[in-house]
Amino acid sequence: MNILDENVREDQRQLLLNWRVPLRQIGYEAGWKGMQDEEIISFLLSLRRPTLFTLDRDFYQRDLCHARYSLVYLDVRQSETAIFVRRVLRHRDLDTQAKRMGTVIRASHTRVTVWGLHSDQEAHLGWAD
Repeated sequence: MNILDENVREDQRQLLLNWRVPLRQIGYEAGWKGMQDEEIISFLLSLRRPTLFTLDRDFYQRDLCHARYSLVYLDVRQSETAIFVRRVLRHRDLDTQAKRMGTVIRASHTRVTVWGLHSDQEAHLGWAD
């Protein structure tokens, strides 16, 4: 299940829906408006294998790795959110829930950086396109 943080703009949400990306957004179809970061983490643990996409850099922390969810911090402009959600979901190393579970990911223009559940170092992935 793909979850968009509340901080993702409506136009970007609509673009993803138009591209038929299955998702729910916090404050709309999931959770409630104004959820704090700690509440979001607890909420994710109540779902089945969710991936949270956020523009909040506070979610890119190694200690947030958990086997039951994945976190994707999009280090891009708000107007690029939809494009980068789709790029992450299509990345050959991240294109299934199984590949994403237990990771905290940072996606930027230049690369994808991943903390794995039991890794001592970040992994650096390039973009295929």
